[in-house]
Amino acid sequence: MKVGFIGLGIMGTPMAGHLLDAGHTLYVHDIKPVPADLTDKGAIPCPSGAEVAAAAEVIITMVPDTPHVGAALFGENGVAAGLSSGKIVVDMSSISPIETKEYAKRINDLGCAYLDAPVSGGEVGAKAASLTIMVGGPQEAFDTVKPLFDKMGKNVTLVGGNGDGQTTKVANQIIVALTIEAVAEALLFASKAGADPAKVRQALMGGFASSRILEVHGERMINRNFTPGFRIELHQKDLNLALSGAKALNLSLPHTASCQQLFNACAAQGGSAWDHSGMLRALELLAGHEVGSK
Repeated sequence: MKVGFIGLGIMGTPMAGHLLDAGHTLYVHDIKPVPADLTDKGAIPCPSGAEVAAAAEVIITMVPDTPHVGAALFGENGVAAGLSSGKIVVDMSSISPIETKEYAKRINDLGCAYLDAPVSGGEVGAKAASLTIMVGGPQEAFDTVKPLFDKMGKNVTLVGGNGDGQTTKVANQIIVALTIEAVAEALLFASKAGADPAKVRQALMGGFASSRILEVHGERMINRNFTPGFRIELHQKDLNLALSGAKALNLSLPHTASCQQLFNACAAQGGSAWDHSGMLRALELLAGHEVGSK
């Protein structure tokens, strides 16, 4: 398949690499120079999103936030300028479900299909091609793109119509944030009580409290490794979507709000670019104690 890929960051680069490894022709664009490991595999750099769209059958965007998707699609020399009827646009970013529905309508008006397909799994999942992919859009377009999704992820689900993929991702980020907070509180409690947090985590991994976040982020917390796989500022963006959506729905999400406040506290300490497991550090400030210290 001729595939376009726009947005070659921490996650986009390995995702695009898997498509190249599978033998697809890949047209790529980014505001930064295209990584050499992609061009060495045969990726074809394009000077604009419009040229990517003109060359490819399926065009994927993987950029940070709602305005970036809007610019990539509808800005000057954006994807929309290069589309012709019958192509498929796939946004794999994590953005507003409301704006997603508007973007889909505008792409549909050009005679093209639109899928919102945000992912979960972070940099580790992107590199391992084990991402969870949550898709909203028409069945026919999903069936066409599914072989591409299968090269980037393991759990690929068509949830419903346009916007439903993004709604699922927001729900995912609520669960992830609250679970990070729970793991951080548990390890902080154990450490301040005098137990070895590494051994506590090992014991908990065999019980009902076991989770992927306890496994991966619990280890990060104990090793104090906050080099980002998924930055706090990106999780703040996702929780903003959750909280603004909740306001529109007259819905209270009290613990989502408290997690956002802890992320805000990290940002105030210069931690916007920490890994989101770094939420622990806000709790440590409140406790006057670091996990693992005596």
